[in-house]
Amino acid sequence: MIRSFLLLLFLLLTGSALAAEPAALPDGATLRGRFVQERVLKGFAAPLRSEGSFLLSPGRGLVWRAEKPFAVTTVMSPAGLVQEVKGNETMRLPTSRLPFLSRLYAMLGGALTGDWRALEGAFTVAREDAGKGWRLVLTPRSTDDPAMPIRAITVRGDRFVEEVEIAKPDGDHDRLLFLDQTLGTAPPGAEEARLLDGVAR
Repeated sequence: MIRSFLLLLFLLLTGSALAAEPAALPDGATLRGRFVQERVLKGFAAPLRSEGSFLLSPGRGLVWRAEKPFAVTTVMSPAGLVQEVKGNETMRLPTSRLPFLSRLYAMLGGALTGDWRALEGAFTVAREDAGKGWRLVLTPRSTDDPAMPIRAITVRGDRFVEEVEIAKPDGDHDRLLFLDQTLGTAPPGAEEARLLDGVAR
């Protein structure tokens, strides 16, 4: 569960680098938007759906707020990952205790600075034009790596990533839609800064 979620965060964070060939978010910029996630799982008649908002601040981290069906805030920074429910911390994973998280942050950090080797070291990347916008298909280089339990990732977008689909070997798949994205220079607000700084506590 946590590895699947971290992979989705990785794709969101690398999305701006992928979208502009090979531009990254400029220093001091913040990316805000909304997301809808659908998880198609064997044995369930309908997809499991969640939605919420996010803030990405390069160098500081990501604030990912699920609002429906349950309110859960997840924050990822160079120091690790923290989850809160109604202001109460429910999980803390420092990078020192989770090797996969360390590897993940190294990859996304490289992608955000335009270092394509960070991404291509883990995936074979095939890019296609898709009319208006672009389409990427990422295939894991190591199919037996337990940290990457996926068969393929398809990413579509224009200026930003708009849709991500993750196919898993067992037939399950995730679909993420990113909506109402805006790039600005305003720093994170007081509550967002508290969340980002709190990961290193």
